[in-house]
Order: sequence, then structure tokens, then C-alpha cells
Amino acid sequence: MRRIALTLLLTFAAFGATDTWPKVRDLPGGTELRVYKKDGRPPINAKLADVTDDALIVVLKKDEEVSIPKDQIERIDYRPQKVSRPTTIVNNKVEDPNTQAPVGPQRDAKVPGTSSSSNMSFGGKPDFETIYRRVPVPPAAK
Repeated sequence: MRRIALTLLLTFAAFGATDTWPKVRDLPGGTELRVYKKDGRPPINAKLADVTDDALIVVLKKDEEVSIPKDQIERIDYRPQKVSRPTTIVNNKVEDPNTQAPVGPQRDAKVPGTSSSSNMSFGGKPDFETIYRRVPVPPAAK
């Protein structure tokens, strides 16, 4: 019974554990990445330069290119590149249009007027999304 349960568990793990490295290869150059390594250190924030079968090549903030071997990477998150269109909001307000302009030099007289204001918003950056997780190696069967 135990062997059957172990076999089923390994089968489900094999079907659920697909390598997503080709998705990383499809990312355009310059994509913002957050790379988590196996050693448990804080993630590396970088921009994608190139992807090979064995490594990820990224550019750090110091314009330094670094190659990270695939077997040292635990997870890769990327920031989707969305083209955000600016949103413009225009408010026009007419103040008391029925008031007539004063005749002659009068101080503090009510004069009809208009006011206008506008606001432009570009939106924020999208959140990071996970694109790659290291495929766990199943334990060797006895």
C-alpha cells in the first residue's frame, strides 16, 4: 500500500512540476527581474540581458553584467511591461454667469468668471509576478 501511495505521489509531482525556463527565455531584454537564489540571501533586483540553457545573465544597477547559473536560482519574478496611457481629467467651472459686469470703476464688484483645472495621471508600475520556480528533484526510489 505504501508503494502505491509513493508511486502516485511521485507521478502527481512529475506532472505538476514542469520546467518554466522557456518562459524566461521569451521575456524581452530589459525586463525588471527579482532573482531569488538557493542560499537564502535577499533577492537580486536587476534587468534581463540574456538567457541561456544554463544561466541567466542580468544587468545590475551599477551597469555590471552578472551571470547566475540556473542551478543556483530558486525563483524568478518579473515585472510585466504594460504600456500605460496617461489619463487626463479637465474640470471647467463657470461662476455665476448671470452677473453683469459693473459699469465704471467699482471695487469689490462681482464679475462673471470661469476657472479651469487639469490633472494628469500616469499610473503606477505593475507588481512582480513569478515566472520561474526551480523544479524540485524527486527523492530516489529504493
